[in-house]
Amino acid sequence: MQPWDLDWPRALGGAAIRADFRSVPEDFVVDELAAPEPGEGEHVLLQIKKRGANTAYVAQQLAQLAGVQSRDVGYFGLKDRHAVTTQWFSVWLAQKPEPQWRQLDSDEITVLQHFRGPRKLRRGEHLGNRFQIRLRNVSGDRDAAEGVLRRVPEGVPNYFGEQRFGLGGGNLDLVNQLAGEQESGKRRRTPRNQKAFAMSAARSWLFNQVLASRVSQGNWQQILEGEPEDSGSGPLWGRGRNPAADAQLALEEAAMAPWKDWRDWLEHCGLSQERRMLVLKPQGFQADWEGEDLTLSFALPPGTFATAVLREVAELANVSTSAIK
Repeated sequence: MQPWDLDWPRALGGAAIRADFRSVPEDFVVDELAAPEPGEGEHVLLQIKKRGANTAYVAQQLAQLAGVQSRDVGYFGLKDRHAVTTQWFSVWLAQKPEPQWRQLDSDEITVLQHFRGPRKLRRGEHLGNRFQIRLRNVSGDRDAAEGVLRRVPEGVPNYFGEQRFGLGGGNLDLVNQLAGEQESGKRRRTPRNQKAFAMSAARSWLFNQVLASRVSQGNWQQILEGEPEDSGSGPLWGRGRNPAADAQLALEEAAMAPWKDWRDWLEHCGLSQERRMLVLKPQGFQADWEGEDLTLSFALPPGTFATAVLREVAELANVSTSAIK
């Protein structure tokens, strides 16, 4: 197994402070910016607050209670395990009787409200997420940290977070294996969910390589010659011609050159070329000191990572426990 360097270059002068992260789930609060409207239909929409449980676990509990398949449960996005989060789920009941959803209530799950709706919830269809985060036992240069905090609303590098790559980069090890097997002509059946994790990790890694190169060069907030978007963007690799040209294309090709077999594998998987913004601008960003703690509040669009914001502010010691579902 290859050791993977997931410590991407920082853009705002480097983290000037250190802090404990996720000491308790309440230190990381996430609320979906979504408001499905009541209606009629065969789907039940449920707003659920969860603590110390991941989205897949809650979806499994919903499916078991309703007596449906896991594919009949929908949600807007995966939410962190070591956190307190509020999110929406949908359950397709068809003609099945509706269960007593409050049977799910526990220390981990609370059903806040539920009503009927016409369709299944799909990934990324919500407006985003609002975060309230407490960093504890802060040490280091607070004055320098204040300078970073003032710059955060202008934008941070829109890196994919470490969680995209699996524990210890395990999803990247799988990419190496699958891409290598394709290169050698071998074929083996891989569970669909594992392959999906690998494809997502591979695209995210390639994007982060391009963004890291631009951060290192100091041009990550600039529009280069040959930029195919109105704002700075980077590649999410797949089939088709890279729409970048000139200086933009040359930079991207150089950053991704060591990963040709991964690019070939992604194209073989049938994914199409897409683009992702390079700059992430947190909305409503607020930072407050409370003794030795720093609390942060901000909103982000779907598909982006709070850790991309946090890593610019502080070196984080993740002290969350591993005994949570």
